[in-house]
Amino acid sequence: MSAAIDRQLPQLACVANDVWLGERVRISPYVNLYGCVVGDDTRIGAFVEVQRDAKIGQRCKISSHTFVCSGVTIEDEVFIGHGVIFINDRYPRATVADGTPQTESDWKMERTVVRKGASVGSGAIVMCGVEIGAGALVGAGALVVRDVAPGTIVAGNPARVRETNGVKKEGI
Repeated sequence: MSAAIDRQLPQLACVANDVWLGERVRISPYVNLYGCVVGDDTRIGAFVEVQRDAKIGQRCKISSHTFVCSGVTIEDEVFIGHGVIFINDRYPRATVADGTPQTESDWKMERTVVRKGASVGSGAIVMCGVEIGAGALVGAGALVVRDVAPGTIVAGNPARVRETNGVKKEGI
């Protein structure tokens, strides 16, 4: 379903014709969506970019100033705070060895998954190739560099386990 044809969009939102939007999706101004999927009843705040090959599930909230790059899957009922950055390239470069610009074939995209009901706090950075488990909570400003188990709370730089399934880690 093409969002630009089938939905009333806010002025200054840029939604490409190859975007699939579910029912009752709410999009704020200054949003940039292309080649992605957004599920039913999801809300997307201002100044959010969602790139090609990204998937956002149903009943999610994507807060303002967030970047969801290619290769990211956000399952249903996920909260993404303000200014969250997802990364999909572990070794980014502008050019190849001879100085010519990189093309799609010159880098490896690593996929990231945020499982159902997880929350990612404002200002967090999520490195590529990780999985944030169902119901997990990533604290504001955390740098997530490895998988987060379901039901776990992580915080810090790098993100460390603070609590698992209601049991606080000793020394915190």
